[in-house]
Amino acid sequence: MPTLRLRITGTDDDVRLVTDLVNDLDGIERIEEIADLMPHMDDEDSSSAGLSDDIGPGTHELEIDAPNPSTAAKVRDVLQEAAIRHGLVVEFETDEG
Repeated sequence: MPTLRLRITGTDDDVRLVTDLVNDLDGIERIEEIADLMPHMDDEDSSSAGLSDDIGPGTHELEIDAPNPSTAAKVRDVLQEAAIRHGLVVEFETDEG
């Protein structure tokens, strides 16, 4: 079963849009937002120390299980079209197996 891992730069609404588009495809077995496990530590000497990091869109990591390679390719096509149409940044990191 192919598993797609991807990162979306956008708002929470953008992620909901993307998950709705993917859920509308036949055969999608699972779509899940993966928590960011990497700690983000501010450097006390940085010029941005103490500034809010919620300005602008955030990044969201998703993991999608498709039943076969052709459905995985369809997911990629749908997400690339959504990225163009809605001004999102979508980065694919595939591990199909």
